[in-house]
Amino acid sequence: MKLTWYGHSAFRVETADAKILIDPYLIGNPSWTGGWEEPAEGVTHVLLTHGHSDHISGALEVLGKSGAMLVANFEVCMYLVGKGVSDKINPGNIGGTIDCGGFTTTFVQALHSSSFPGDKGQNTYLGNPGGLVLHFQEDKTLYHMGDTDIFSDMALINELHEPKIGIVPIGDRFTMGGAVAALACRRFFQFETVIPSHFGTFPIIDQTANKFVAGLEGSGVKVALPEIGGTITL
Repeated sequence: MKLTWYGHSAFRVETADAKILIDPYLIGNPSWTGGWEEPAEGVTHVLLTHGHSDHISGALEVLGKSGAMLVANFEVCMYLVGKGVSDKINPGNIGGTIDCGGFTTTFVQALHSSSFPGDKGQNTYLGNPGGLVLHFQEDKTLYHMGDTDIFSDMALINELHEPKIGIVPIGDRFTMGGAVAALACRRFFQFETVIPSHFGTFPIIDQTANKFVAGLEGSGVKVALPEIGGTITL
């Protein structure tokens, strides 16, 4: 499995059977100025954890160019269909597992919110936020937590899915901070590798992963810190 980080919570995951973009914040992302076209090359699936603009801005363009399958909750899928996305959608909701061809996606809980700003300050409600657990036949299970705080039912997610790779929000203010995120990883999971996300993008959130790295010292969990636009192999 190859994983590329585009800053914030935007990741490209490449396996033998799929090329996946998760939360492709590729337009308006202060951390990524490389455009959406290159990350969209060959993409087969676009997965969205929730509907905030810092997670879906770029999804319309990627889906339009690639013809990829959209995997998200029902409300996000319908919202993007209304914006011109084709009917190649695969909706679900918390607790459900869907076949994406080459892998499955399970929607799990996240403690957050989900909406998209509209005209005159009217936000469009976009359903429950979630995390995404990806099971592959030939690769390790990956859990993208989305935007969330710590919660005790993370223990059930680990029991049910046994993810070995975690993408973990650490930036504080809108998600758990680095120290709490490290506690979540230590207490509830047996991750082999974790990749921190949702930090350094805006001045009002934490700018580094230092608290998260310090919180996992001695745990045996590898913290991978790819450069923005950089690719790592897992």
